[in-house]
Amino acid sequence: MSSENQLGEFLRARREVAQPGDLGLPDPGRRRVPGLRREEVAMLAGVSADYYVRLEQGRDRHPSEQVLEALARVLGLNDEAASHLHSLARPSPRRRRSTARSERVEPGVQRLLDAWTSTPAVVFGRYLDVLAANTLALALNRCSAPGHNQLRAIFLDPESHEIYPEWDSVAADSVASLRAAAGSDLDDPRLTDLVGELSLKSAEFRQLWARHDVRTKTRGTKRFLHPMVGEVTVGFESLAITGSPGQVLAVYHAEPGSPSERALALLGSASVPEASEVTERS
Repeated sequence: MSSENQLGEFLRARREVAQPGDLGLPDPGRRRVPGLRREEVAMLAGVSADYYVRLEQGRDRHPSEQVLEALARVLGLNDEAASHLHSLARPSPRRRRSTARSERVEPGVQRLLDAWTSTPAVVFGRYLDVLAANTLALALNRCSAPGHNQLRAIFLDPESHEIYPEWDSVAADSVASLRAAAGSDLDDPRLTDLVGELSLKSAEFRQLWARHDVRTKTRGTKRFLHPMVGEVTVGFESLAITGSPGQVLAVYHAEPGSPSERALALLGSASVPEASEVTERS
């Protein structure tokens, strides 16, 4: 999956999903290629068509800051995607990769999760591996079990369409988040294996990965469909765990007094061990 022309691939992918109408360009019906033509991007960015072609082909990999800013504007990149563009043009020196270590959750973080009995919470690794989850998170979504990978669950588990009523947006956001986490480091063996497997087994993943969307969702709303309590709508906040690079704590919360809050309360009471079970464990 490693590429020697990441900058060119990113520019081409974002050019192909750009909409001519958003830039005031006439759309004469069907185009031979999707999105913008190379000549149109060059014109709008104020560079020559030949120079832009060299960028996409990887024959010129050192555009100026002004050119990068112009391309980000023309391609409609948000701040995060624009930052990604700059990182592809100015990659950090690669360090010698040490032996991969499994990601682990600090005991204090695990105790914090366990103490939250009315709030679902999950810890994700860099590539959306589920590293830890509290009881209520497991009751809400079985895909939150430690050891699962959220991307595998979304794209390879047929039941994920039933779990997520808004499957399309969940899938797109997850792939964009993976791109953001990977940055320009596409040689990570863990990432290579994951993307290779998903690309082989899921046409939907292949299509989304090819778009080169880059987006990290730090907050938002997510809907779940649960077989026992029905639809549950929760807000979420994603918090980086200081001291554990790449790990994110996702905390879910329902609107006070809402049906979803009552549904979470019901799930919480149903997942509490019976007194006899606690006694047997003691």
